[in-house]
Amino acid sequence: MRLLGKKLLDKFKRRHADVRSQINSWEAEVEEAIWDTPAHLKKRYPKASLLKDGYVVFNLCGNKYRLLTLVSYKNGIVLVKNIGNHKEYDNWKIN
Repeated sequence: MRLLGKKLLDKFKRRHADVRSQINSWEAEVEEAIWDTPAHLKKRYPKASLLKDGYVVFNLCGNKYRLLTLVSYKNGIVLVKNIGNHKEYDNWKIN
């Protein structure tokens, strides 16, 4: 998959060292992945939340942080939309 929005992840990693290695691993896995369908994504990330219109939320650091993405299975793109803690996530507008 092609991963877009890495600058947002880099900024977050600089502020939150506790999740840095997990984000690095997630980035590497996404860039090697081929997800043709949501089922392929769920096979690798069973705890990911599939939302409407291609949005996917990944839980990081034991569910301490949430990573909101928009996945285009047809085009092979994962776009990072937002990342933050649960309180921040509750205030995000999705769509």
